[in-house]
Amino acid sequence: METKGLIKNTLDQIPDAQPNAKKITGLVKESGRVTGYQLSDNTIIDKESAVQMAKQGMISGVGIAHRKDSEYLKSLPNGRENDNLGNLPSISPEN
Repeated sequence: METKGLIKNTLDQIPDAQPNAKKITGLVKESGRVTGYQLSDNTIIDKESAVQMAKQGMISGVGIAHRKDSEYLKSLPNGRENDNLGNLPSISPEN
C-alpha cells in the first residue's frame, strides 16, 4: 500500500466514484490552459463544476489537487498512460 500513500501525498482528496460516474474524455483548452472538460456523455463542464462533481463521486479516475488557492483534477495513477488527463484530446470551447 506504499503506492496509495504516494498518491495521497500529491492529491488532497481521492473521492470514491459512484457506479454510474462519468469519465473525462476531452480537455477544453483556451490559450493552452485547461478551462473545462468533456465528459463521457459529451457534456462540457467548466473546471470548478468538474471539481465539485468529482468530490461527489460523479467523475471517476480523478483526484482533487490544488495549486495556490485553486483546486483542479488530476488523474489517478493506474499504470496506463492513454487515460491520463494530459493525454486526452483537446477540444475548443465552442464544441
